[in-house]
Amino acid sequence: MAPQILRAKDRTPAPWKNGGGVTSEVAVHPQGAGTDDFLWRVSVADVACDGPFSAFAGVDRIITLVDGPGMALTVDGALHRVDAPYEPFAFSGDAVTECRLLGGPIVDFNVMVRRAEMTARVRVARSDTSVRPAAGTGVLAIVLDGSAVLQRACVRLGRLDAVLLREGEGDSFGVDGVLAVVDLAARTGR
Repeated sequence: MAPQILRAKDRTPAPWKNGGGVTSEVAVHPQGAGTDDFLWRVSVADVACDGPFSAFAGVDRIITLVDGPGMALTVDGALHRVDAPYEPFAFSGDAVTECRLLGGPIVDFNVMVRRAEMTARVRVARSDTSVRPAAGTGVLAIVLDGSAVLQRACVRLGRLDAVLLREGEGDSFGVDGVLAVVDLAARTGR
């Protein structure tokens, strides 16, 4: 199988119910799953104003600032500044989470997994890197800034373009900018 290329231009932004921003889904598993039945979901969001985060029971979340001055997240009463670009911040989707923007709109990158079924890890690469999904895992890589070239497949990825690699689809990336690499794994015994 060839890696699945997920172009930013092909995404359809969906407005939030509270009007505070829009989300563009990068990928979801199983394909076509909604917010109540995904095993994992990766998206990019434009956040326009302060407000509460939606609660996702049984979900682990990782959020990464892409553009803008950042945000202050109050997660179950504890304050966390998410104001350094490209530094992943993990928290529970069960937590009561409030967002206060630190000076204007932002763009963030979101990873959500059902904790009973899956794990996720986000690492950021600013230079060439290789990925090789192990048995029972997948890797989603997305360009947060600049560009990257998927070497073996000979595919250039622009800003916010992504690629999904499954078991046995390893490749190397020539990175000219910032690449987020998301390791998605089923919990053992599942």
